[in-house]
Formats: sequence, C-alpha cells, structure tokens
Amino acid sequence: MHIVSWNVNGIRAVLRKNALAAIEKLNPDVVCVQETKARKEQVPDFFTQYPCKLWNSAVKPGYSGTGVFLKEEPDDIIYGLGIEKHDQEGRLIAADMGKFFLVNVYTPNSQHGLLRLEYRLSWDQDFHKFVSNLQKKKPVVVVGDLNVAHTEIDLAHPKTNHNNPGFSDAERQSFSQLLGKGFVDTFRSFESGPGHYTWWRQMFNARARNLGWRIDYGIVSAALVSKVEAAPIYPKIFGSDHCPVGVIIK
Repeated sequence: MHIVSWNVNGIRAVLRKNALAAIEKLNPDVVCVQETKARKEQVPDFFTQYPCKLWNSAVKPGYSGTGVFLKEEPDDIIYGLGIEKHDQEGRLIAADMGKFFLVNVYTPNSQHGLLRLEYRLSWDQDFHKFVSNLQKKKPVVVVGDLNVAHTEIDLAHPKTNHNNPGFSDAERQSFSQLLGKGFVDTFRSFESGPGHYTWWRQMFNARARNLGWRIDYGIVSAALVSKVEAAPIYPKIFGSDHCPVGVIIK
C-alpha cells in the first residue's frame, strides 16, 4: 500500500495550479492532505480515482483542515481527538484500514515567539494518548505535518533556529516522547544523512537553495517497520511550500 501525505497549503490553490496531477501520476492507494483551508462543498470534484473522500474542516473559514482520499471505504472513521478544545480546527482524521489504523494529522504550529507553545504541547499530549490507544488494538500509521524538525539534521540552519517555532527544545522532546511510545520515523529508517527537507520558506529563494526543514512525516508502529518498503520524499512536486512524503507498506 502506497500512502502519500501533503500539506497543500490550500486545496483550492493547488487545484488552480493543477498541482494534484503529479500525485495522480504516482497513483498511491491513499492520499492524505493537510491545511486544506476549505470545506468539501467549496471544492469542485477532483481525484475521480478516489471515490471515498473524507473531510475534516475547521470551524474558522479558510483555516487548517485535513482530508483523506481513498480508493476503497475504510472499516471505520474517526474525526478529531474527541476533545472539544482541539476539534475546532479539523486537524485529524483516522481511518481503520483493516490491518492498521491510518492517522492523518496537522499538528498546531507554536507560532512566532512560541505564543501558542503551551497549547501545542497540550495537543501533543492528547494526540500521543490517542494514537497509543489505537495502537493497543492494532498497528498505527501516522502521516502528516507534525510541525517539528526533530534533530539538527532535519533543518538547514539549526543553530540560528534554535527555540524558533518547530525547533524548540520542548517540541523536539515531545516528538521524542512520541517515538518512545513504540513509533518509528520511517524516513530515518532508510536515510541517516542531512539535506532532506519537506518545507521551505517562501522567501530568499529557499527552496531552490534547499534551505528547508523536514517537518512532514510518516511514522509507524514498531510492529510495522519490517513491512515498510520505502519512505520517499517528493521534493520535485510543487504547488505548495511543502512537498509530499510517502510510506510504502507491503
């Protein structure tokens, strides 16, 4: 099974750019998107090869949101963490895929000056509980924008970004805690070196210069690691300030 995840930074924008055509060429079994910034009824029909389209949109118009597009209906669907303070922004969809749970997540940004760090860490704590409870039933695959560069090799300029949003000590420690609950960062199972990023600032020609951050992930329960065949990053697919990432499971 090939799963592709992409923070599209506005689903209507990528549709106008015809950017989803590149995803169609990859022909994954499941496409997960984050930061849709739209409700289902605001978007024209697309991805005809994915008849099952799941949407979780934010209450606030034009903000946040997630979507999961599948070729077949999942056994069950969960929208959100089930916690009111978290579930106003459409940040999570979980699908029971039979042999595992698939969780598509768009983690809150801690914002400039770490103004939202306290909330972000509260989200992390409740998200960790959510996926840990799922994992008690069957293995879990988590994909999405987790809004954190875990280690210094996961961004181009770690020293100058220390304690900036997405690279604060607290956020990195929280990500380590998630891995400590029996999860594995699939990309790092195949690639241990620097220079691999999934998000670039929209200034200073950052993407062309590859001055980026790796903040989009495919994470799996340890029980699934032996079945992961690849965890690609697709930096040549454009249309957003993020690029897609994938997880391919036997």
